[in-house]
Amino acid sequence: MFQQLGVIGCGLMGGSFALAMKKAGLVKRVVGYSKSPSTTKQAKKLGVIDVAAESALLAVSGSDIVLIAVPVSATEATLKAIRHLVNPGVLFMDVGSTKCDVIEAARRALGEKAASFVPCHPIAGKESGGVQHAEATLYEGRQVILTPQPFTNPQLVQLATDVWSALGTTVLKMRPHNHDAAFAAVSHLPHLLAFAYFQAIAEQPAARDYLSLAGPGFRDFTRIAAGEPSVWRDILLANKHEVLAQSKRFRTMLDQLEALIEAGDAAALEAAIRPIAEGRSAWSLPSSPAVPPGRPAGK
Repeated sequence: MFQQLGVIGCGLMGGSFALAMKKAGLVKRVVGYSKSPSTTKQAKKLGVIDVAAESALLAVSGSDIVLIAVPVSATEATLKAIRHLVNPGVLFMDVGSTKCDVIEAARRALGEKAASFVPCHPIAGKESGGVQHAEATLYEGRQVILTPQPFTNPQLVQLATDVWSALGTTVLKMRPHNHDAAFAAVSHLPHLLAFAYFQAIAEQPAARDYLSLAGPGFRDFTRIAAGEPSVWRDILLANKHEVLAQSKRFRTMLDQLEALIEAGDAAALEAAIRPIAEGRSAWSLPSSPAVPPGRPAGK
């Protein structure tokens, strides 16, 4: 059991981690800090944290495990603010959706102390953010990607693995570049497309009429367009090279399908769509982790 968990960023992800740690009986006390005092106050009122810290540094003080749940663009500033208390043997983790930029931020901010930082990406979340939506079961049955570096303390990597496993997750390890390429394809690009698609309809003169006729298909396709704008701004910019590469692939496929429609070639259009439909029908969310794209770290 940990004596104290320090949470920097008491929103959905950080708050859910705190609740999960409490539910699993893995921590005696949770100290939390958020940039917005009202968030920290609400987190304490809801029982997510036990003590509200006035700074990130105070949330780290006395903690033997620390979760950094801030926007990826704030990672470096956060690590600089707590650098003096990043001590060997204390596990520091993040929950960022991009990893190459986070790891570079840790190297710049912490130097040799970056050995105590284990980069993590739990594949979990909701459309609605905020500590009021935090829940102890958010991570159960989900996957968590770790992207440790050669300089990362292997004992802390194992400890991070044990912690996430105890919370009901399946832990995978990947190289950061492979991670960012994979999630550009299956997460970041879909969000970009959902944003663009919804807005393309919303800005039309007849948008209100169109939206009044929308059904479950439209609802399901655009669900992720309701994601927190500041979070997705940071993710799309942090992983822009991989996102743009995936966007170009999408444009190529869209151009091909549009050309068949333009030509009125029904047979060719059906022939193009059929394997796509069959492939999607055969796919389902993995009940156990599939081998991630690229070679897993350490192998």
